[in-house]
Amino acid sequence: MWCMRRLPTNSVMTVARKRKQTTIEDFFGTKKSTNEAPNKKGKSGATFMTITNGAAIKTETKAVAKEANTDKYPANSNAKDVYSKNLSSNLRTLLSLELETIDDSWFPHLMDEFKKPYFVKLKQFVTKEQADHTVFPPAKDIYSWTRLTPFNKVKVVIIGQDPYHNFNQAHGLAFSVKPPTPAPPSLKNIYKELKQEYPDFVEDNKVGDLTHWASQGVLLLNTSLTVRAHNANSHSKHGWETFTKRVVQLLIQDREADGKSLVFLLWGNNAIKLVESLLGSTSVGSGSKYPNIMVMKSVHPSPLSASRGFFGTNHFKMINDWLYNTRGEKMIDWSVVPGTSLREVQEANARLESESKDP
Repeated sequence: MWCMRRLPTNSVMTVARKRKQTTIEDFFGTKKSTNEAPNKKGKSGATFMTITNGAAIKTETKAVAKEANTDKYPANSNAKDVYSKNLSSNLRTLLSLELETIDDSWFPHLMDEFKKPYFVKLKQFVTKEQADHTVFPPAKDIYSWTRLTPFNKVKVVIIGQDPYHNFNQAHGLAFSVKPPTPAPPSLKNIYKELKQEYPDFVEDNKVGDLTHWASQGVLLLNTSLTVRAHNANSHSKHGWETFTKRVVQLLIQDREADGKSLVFLLWGNNAIKLVESLLGSTSVGSGSKYPNIMVMKSVHPSPLSASRGFFGTNHFKMINDWLYNTRGEKMIDWSVVPGTSLREVQEANARLESESKDP
């Protein structure tokens, strides 16, 4: 089994500080909250572990400072109520979906983003699109990833592109489709790789719902969260990419502060570029100590590219080995067919639970 020694919890990484944007308070005349706290600075020069087609390399980050303060309101508090009261009626209406459907664990981290000019323009665009065309996923599912994978539970991040654009497919999770829709081509290739890594994985292409992964801490995030029906990439370059990049940045900053494990499983250039813009480009090196962030890269599982480096990466198994053997955490059960499980994962997680109960 692939093992590494436990990582120091204080060996974490930082992300680059962005120039502060003007908020939409300038446009809507919203009241500024008095609950703001000063930003905190982060340390720099850390390293993180990168796996590219099975090869471990070390990456050094740049000297950078943290940007966000996300402690204005604790999760599961009245953050939404307080936030809403400081909005104009027009802005409150525009942001009604965010206020009503984003999980409480995510909202305090994201709420400052909603007051930026790019986001209000994005919402105006999406609202008009929803009025004039069929848009996927349904509004209630656009932020389902926040509800299925709470902020503090995220362990693995898989980044997609835009949602599936046909009926009864998109439901807010990258690569996943609503039941009873069968698995799309890219997901079929993901299943093939899982079958190679875990022989007892039940490969059933009639099943395409990855909610089971999301509930275990696998964040399935598309870089664009909406799309017009039957028109791929129709909502790209309207602001979603800025928003989802901020989602990733917030996760990195939070894990930097608390030392929790975080794995990026990056398929294709779009996902790789997004994360590298925050972590810095990788450089070949070596080292015996790695911190709490792992980055894994390969080509996209699309039939157009999967044969050029997706199959045989062993990434799913490597993620579990790292979580369990290095980080002392539960493995991810990558099974998808209801009523099935991966024996190796179940046994390892049972041992971990048993050890945690021993005096």
